[in-house]
Amino acid sequence: MSWLSRLTERRILKSLAEGKLRGLEGEGHPLPDRSGEAHLDPGEAMGFRIMAEAGALPEEITLKKQVAAQQQVLAGLTDPEARKAAMARLAELQMKQSMAEEARRRFLRD
Repeated sequence: MSWLSRLTERRILKSLAEGKLRGLEGEGHPLPDRSGEAHLDPGEAMGFRIMAEAGALPEEITLKKQVAAQQQVLAGLTDPEARKAAMARLAELQMKQSMAEEARRRFLRD
């Protein structure tokens, strides 16, 4: 265990003993599922959560939701012409999502 881990553990135990970790929002409830944030670094994930709580979702997140919805639409179609149109729409949404993700990466890198 590293010195930082030991220090962190001591501070948590001290805060528990002093009662500073009682009455916090969400106490007694399971942690929210944030598996969708696994591909993000922690700083980006936190930024996205803050923006979502403020009601301002980034374009790439909105597009990600649209892609998932379009995949559901496509899964329910059997008509070849309707499937072709749905696949074209899905490809367009996926391209826009990729462009938005790349724009974010470039912005954060520069």
